[in-house]
Amino acid sequence: MNSMRDAKRRYDEIEIPEELSERIQGEIRKADAKRRKILAFRRRLKRGTAAAAAAAAVFITALNTNTAFAETAGNLPVIGAVARVFTFRSYETEEDDLHISVEIPSVEMISRDFDGLAQSVNEEIFRLCSQYADEAKARAEEYRQAFLDTGGTEEEWAAHNIQIRVWYEVKSQSEKYLSLAVMGTENWTTAYSQTRYYNFDLENGRLLTLEDVLGENFQERADEEIRRQMKEREEKGTVYFDSFEGIGKDAPFYLNEAGNPVIVFEKYEIAPGSEGQQEFEIPAAACKNRIMK
Repeated sequence: MNSMRDAKRRYDEIEIPEELSERIQGEIRKADAKRRKILAFRRRLKRGTAAAAAAAAVFITALNTNTAFAETAGNLPVIGAVARVFTFRSYETEEDDLHISVEIPSVEMISRDFDGLAQSVNEEIFRLCSQYADEAKARAEEYRQAFLDTGGTEEEWAAHNIQIRVWYEVKSQSEKYLSLAVMGTENWTTAYSQTRYYNFDLENGRLLTLEDVLGENFQERADEEIRRQMKEREEKGTVYFDSFEGIGKDAPFYLNEAGNPVIVFEKYEIAPGSEGQQEFEIPAAACKNRIMK
């Protein structure tokens, strides 16, 4: 016991150099500062988590509505999404009082590649949009020349305000599906207007058909519902041709926010042009074998 007390006495009598004391105090201050930084970071992280959902909503809205933002965001990573649509290319030109506006979309599969599905669709969309813009321009130039050749003036031509537009619209999107419409219009004629719909099955990596969504006998199901809605609209004054014989196997459609198919008829297809484009939603009750449950 005496030896233990003697050792403790000798330890207590050891003089700690002033330099060593300062170094110890400095390390203590560094540790305190590091601990404060960690606590501050944790507080910021907690606040950031709460704001993340709102920021994501703003990002998605800007991506699909603002061309300049979409083009910039196209190269940014996206976390937690299955697919996205952004503007791959956009341009506007003005020549001979002819205004052309083009926005070409691109679909990106984020979670999986699906054996090149997005690439093949994007190539088709790019080709269709570019072709439509070129052909619409050629038609407008022919129209201009014919107008001038038959006595029209440059001033009268300018008053026509000829516009060609190619653009797209995301009809609906969820974790299970994405529905996209790509459109081309010419304001001086509706004869050449075009709309192409792309409905992606994001779970199985393929394009959906009406049969996929409505199940067996999809044509009969859709025809019955369309005729019912036509009758209701006629009672309210809408005029239809008497020549509707039913939809084809490849009838154009998109999926709405409820996941229901909306079958689309262009102007003059089943009704006079004054009635405009006609759309018919096939409600969930008619979709006995729907895959979008």
